[in-house]
Amino acid sequence: VDGILTADPRICPAAAPVARVTFDEAAELAYFGAQVLHPLAMQPCRRAGVPFRVKNSYNPAAEGTLISADGSACSETRLVSAITSKNGVQLVDIESTRMLGAYGFLARVFAAFDRWRISIDVIASSEVSVSLTLNKNQLLERRSISALEQSPGVERSEALVGLMADLEQVANVRVSGGHSIVTLIANVGCSSAVVSAVCAAMDRLGIPVQMISQGASKVNISIVVPEERAVEAVQELHRHFFEQPPDCAGAS
Repeated sequence: VDGILTADPRICPAAAPVARVTFDEAAELAYFGAQVLHPLAMQPCRRAGVPFRVKNSYNPAAEGTLISADGSACSETRLVSAITSKNGVQLVDIESTRMLGAYGFLARVFAAFDRWRISIDVIASSEVSVSLTLNKNQLLERRSISALEQSPGVERSEALVGLMADLEQVANVRVSGGHSIVTLIANVGCSSAVVSAVCAAMDRLGIPVQMISQGASKVNISIVVPEERAVEAVQELHRHFFEQPPDCAGAS
């Protein structure tokens, strides 16, 4: 492909190259499913502050995508620069059994994840509850040889069983599989407009948004949707943000 595209061209045939993205934006795209660049590939250039360009070796005349410390493709009229998705996601809902205002709940939650060495993809939290996603692949790699009762789409590794046992000491825990993360690299200065448009698009299609999160890097907005509807969600969002005039891209 001719650089980083606005979406996976296998899902969105109208996907087009993105002229430029920041290091932060490229890292988020790579982590959340864009396959043109490995998340670690840009680290040497990022540390040295050296811009680089992703090009197509089969089409060297194409401009490709410039990755640098600044110069995002997002703007006030083009709210989103790219959309990607990640399948095989498990959703964990953790609800505290302690009194409202009791301290230490989040500390216990994160300590349990650290103990079992399970990393988190996306998280949303309040004072008494946490929703987060796990990458199915890391659990597959650590799956127990013994047969364990499984819920649909849930890989119950020894690590996940141990994690749930620890969390259930302080919370009610529900784990479900069959989800996808859809991530938009966006102008988060206009995040209200982006979230409004995303929710309106999902509402039009009747796709439930099971979780929503804005990354600490301030360049991405992610939603969790049923995996069987992820392609449909990406296609609709791409039509909305890229396949109509830019001055309408933020409208619902």
